[in-house]
Amino acid sequence: MKLNRRTFIGASAAAAASLHAPTVLAEGHGKPRVVVIGGGAGGATAARYLAKDSQGQLDVTLVEPSRTYVSCFFSNLYLGGFKDIEDISHTYGTLAAKYGINVVHDWAVDVDRESKVVTLAGGARLPYDKLILSPGIDFVEDAVDGWSIASQNAMPHAYKGGSQTELLKAQVMAMPEGGTFAMVAPPNPYRCPPGPYERVSMVAHVLKTTNPTAKIIVADPKEKFSKQALFEEGWGKHYSGMIDWIGADFGGGVVSVDPSAMTLTIDGEETKVDVCNVIPAMKAGRIAELAGVTDGNWAPVNAADMSTKADDDVYVLGDASRQGDMPKSGFSANAQAKVCANAVRGALTGSKVFPAKFSNTCWSLIAKDDGVKVGATYEATEEKIAKVDGFISATGEDRALRKTTYEESEGWYAGMTTDMFG
Repeated sequence: MKLNRRTFIGASAAAAASLHAPTVLAEGHGKPRVVVIGGGAGGATAARYLAKDSQGQLDVTLVEPSRTYVSCFFSNLYLGGFKDIEDISHTYGTLAAKYGINVVHDWAVDVDRESKVVTLAGGARLPYDKLILSPGIDFVEDAVDGWSIASQNAMPHAYKGGSQTELLKAQVMAMPEGGTFAMVAPPNPYRCPPGPYERVSMVAHVLKTTNPTAKIIVADPKEKFSKQALFEEGWGKHYSGMIDWIGADFGGGVVSVDPSAMTLTIDGEETKVDVCNVIPAMKAGRIAELAGVTDGNWAPVNAADMSTKADDDVYVLGDASRQGDMPKSGFSANAQAKVCANAVRGALTGSKVFPAKFSNTCWSLIAKDDGVKVGATYEATEEKIAKVDGFISATGEDRALRKTTYEESEGWYAGMTTDMFG
């Protein structure tokens, strides 16, 4: 079944009474308490599995400031015109109504690990026995010369789903005839390695119809990128002459921008642009840093259960973690959340804990019915989450296979969001 925001409206209304922040719970509270911060692919999945599988034995609170979750994965398909914003928007009502999760829409602003208390912006304090952090990403300030968070309306990053995604699409649709779309790609590691290049494909798909003389420039600090051969083959086939990728060897890492003048400078050469999508270097979401569990950028974790190296009672999932070989992706976060939830439930209730196993697949759409994928399976070792084996689409595949790959991604999205939100 295709899921979208409308699917959850009825459940959200029924659960409205559960969406208010609690006061501090009494010392004699009987159930073990798990607080989950971040309602994305990692956090929502972990909260749901903890509540569902514990069958009422755990008190689960999910802290997420947004009442509507707009997925970053599949947001490029919205930019390309293959999805509406409602198709990638979801609410939290079912988690509250069906699974009994206390969903709190507020910002977590502090973690006292000694007292085991999370403080929210609204003043509420949430005690916990186990804390799961899944805050996604934040950006490294000054990672791109001339750009800051204050510039995100002029030069959007659109690497967090929601208003930034809608803004970037509006800017693309308003480009003048023959205009220039520019992207500053991020350095490794970052959320969704193929994401910037799928985005280039989707922007090109739109421009090919609405603005066929437009140009796309990609300034990239990397010498190579995920699925490069597949994207370059697709760009040549579908968007010949439109996309100019400038890698590190040609100055793609020596970049500055001027948001007020709308210029991009690559290795000393300034270009006037009409839209500039700046995707800066990334780090773990702010609350992980405030909790004191990061190395300055990412949170090192133990592969067997996603607990942090700094604190056995604090776990970090998904993009914010430094875990080993898995890419930062929604699929990865979902897989890690299930392992983590199983371990946390076992620690708090004595239930069986299964050996950690992980998998990931990243799909990308290059043009209509031209889907490609890359993926792998992983296992937990003493040192890290380690890759066991992998696969990737081949260049030269026929149209039927590429269409099947895209349809497979559609099925995954429906299943993934059901796994997150119920």
